[in-house]
Amino acid sequence: MADYSRLKYFNGLNALRFVAAYLVVLHHGEQIRMKYGLFHLKDWSLFNNGGIAVTFFFSLSGFLISYLLLRESASTGTVAVRKFYMRRILRIWPLYYILVLLGTVLLPAFLQLMHHSYEMPYHFSEVIAYFVFFAPFMVNIHFGHHLLEPLWSIGVEEVFYIMWAPLWKYLRKHILQVIAAIFFLRIALSVAAAVFELPDVVEQLIAMLQFEAMAMGGLAAYWLYHRKRPVEEVFIFSRPFQWFVLAFLAAELFARQWLSAAWTGFDLLFNTPVLSSLLLILAFTWLIVNQAVNTKSLLKTDFRFFETLGDISYGIYMYHMLVIFAFILFLQGFLSQLSPWLSTTVFYLLVTTGTLLVAFLSKKLIENKFLALKGKFRK
Repeated sequence: MADYSRLKYFNGLNALRFVAAYLVVLHHGEQIRMKYGLFHLKDWSLFNNGGIAVTFFFSLSGFLISYLLLRESASTGTVAVRKFYMRRILRIWPLYYILVLLGTVLLPAFLQLMHHSYEMPYHFSEVIAYFVFFAPFMVNIHFGHHLLEPLWSIGVEEVFYIMWAPLWKYLRKHILQVIAAIFFLRIALSVAAAVFELPDVVEQLIAMLQFEAMAMGGLAAYWLYHRKRPVEEVFIFSRPFQWFVLAFLAAELFARQWLSAAWTGFDLLFNTPVLSSLLLILAFTWLIVNQAVNTKSLLKTDFRFFETLGDISYGIYMYHMLVIFAFILFLQGFLSQLSPWLSTTVFYLLVTTGTLLVAFLSKKLIENKFLALKGKFRK
């Protein structure tokens, strides 16, 4: 027998959180190097996984948040929506609004003071309402790439959180039907976007609002919470199946572009609208459960070093664009004089060290002070 409903912490997930955050760093690092005419590795699949990593974050958020709501509703008979919102506010808002202040006020003022030629693609008055009311994805849609680009996923998660806690409170007896409805509505919208010519804004919104990934994470949490037998007994967590899914994920992350060009079958696997994203979400959800509770997992991720890095992954994700831009701003000429591979090595040593340092200091000096208040809003 197994009782997963009593678990308070999942070993190994922090490491996955860090890996996903660093994939976003690699994605934007190459995107910015290419923009500034430096040697870049944008043709390599490994450096094009930013969107995939965010999909993983959505699946992980859905899993963890739903698991906490399951525990709360089981122990208290309800969900304290206001307290849930306060816990999310204390975790998300401080760093989010610090980045908004930096990207819309302080950084433009600094660039103007330095007489630097870079211009923000938007003006403060054009975007501040989107940022304040957690719709930064609309800034991406209207203004393209910019230094606060990663904030779009935070907006998507906040929209999801706003509706998710009340749904658990009032419809928890029908939560499986709710999850199914969210999932199939999303599939229907994706199919409509693939078949019909919808306005660009609508198509981009459909692509960004990945509620189905969070719903799938919630479904996995529901299944695990109520399971009374060890997951090791389920075929999909056996060693042969683990090899199969891990091979698929490795191909997706490291060789997607090469494999898609080499054979039509791989192109269909990785680039078919709706189907490919569905397979990826299923694989990520499986990975989360496998690493969380499977004692026979082939992939070992519960190491203290990665736990520490995962603990600051929110800061890594939020600050990395500014760190990358700062190094490009001051060292572009120096990097352009180096050989391609030396330039790449120096660039990522600086970006990685700088991002980790800023994220660590942010966690210690800012975020932890707000996180300490979360205990007041638990039942």
